[in-house]
Amino acid sequence: MSSARSRRAEHTDARGILDTNTVILLDRLTDPLALPEHPLITAITLAELSVGPLVTDDPRERAARQAHLQLAESSFRPLPFDAAAARRFGGVAASLRQAGRKPSARAYDALIAAVALANELPLYTVNPGDFLGIDGLTVRSVPHPGAPDPA
Repeated sequence: MSSARSRRAEHTDARGILDTNTVILLDRLTDPLALPEHPLITAITLAELSVGPLVTDDPRERAARQAHLQLAESSFRPLPFDAAAARRFGGVAASLRQAGRKPSARAYDALIAAVALANELPLYTVNPGDFLGIDGLTVRSVPHPGAPDPA
């Protein structure tokens, strides 16, 4: 087995859900082995991305946000927020409250976490702190492209 393939087997999952911030940064990520072999997104991510172009007055920023949305729509077949995810959302909200966090403040993240839990998939994110306190959620940290190299 090649070194890269061995590294992938040791550090990534075959399938995993990308958080919205990870989708936005996909073209800037420097270590593709930090992502699952078969990345997935949720319909919640598409909803979150669809807000972006509508809430900026800057034409360049609006175009960039629209491009992210269109790329996600054309590149992924999103997992739905279905009845199983709705049931898991109750546990996510309860976990966040028990951890002293407000579920409403992290509504998109909580919904994405519920889909990940319902599908028994890990969540890949450049902002793992957004998911602190959610019981049972497997979070995989993806190095932020703007962060200094830890070496």
